[in-house]
Amino acid sequence: MYKLLILLFLSSHILPAAAQKPDSIYFHLYTDSLKKGFFNYINVDGKTTDGTWFPLDSSQLRFSANTGYFLGNDLFIDSSYTGETVKVKAILRSDSRIWKEITIYIRKRSLDEPLKTSDELLNEMQKPKRRSHLFGVL
Repeated sequence: MYKLLILLFLSSHILPAAAQKPDSIYFHLYTDSLKKGFFNYINVDGKTTDGTWFPLDSSQLRFSANTGYFLGNDLFIDSSYTGETVKVKAILRSDSRIWKEITIYIRKRSLDEPLKTSDELLNEMQKPKRRSHLFGVL
């Protein structure tokens, strides 16, 4: 009898939580821009009515974009793509009424371009800024 009560208690508290479905989805990107020629992870989280968040993947979402292709949650953008942005859409597989679309910018800095050193950044910050004067008068 004791085991039956424990089983009933656990099933009444654990199963409903596991069965909860998101009532909305949100993009929570790890970066502010996408890189061409690389796989870019597109992070999407679901939110339930009680405020609980949980990650969603391609088994729960259908992804589409105006360029590139998806492998799971990873979007690959060809290096020849000339657009400045990519539109990404995620649709919940269990309820297609729940979807989100986002426009993400493409990274402009070349991956071959070296990053500035901390000394270079500090020197730039310490240089006095040249002020523009009205009508070009100094």
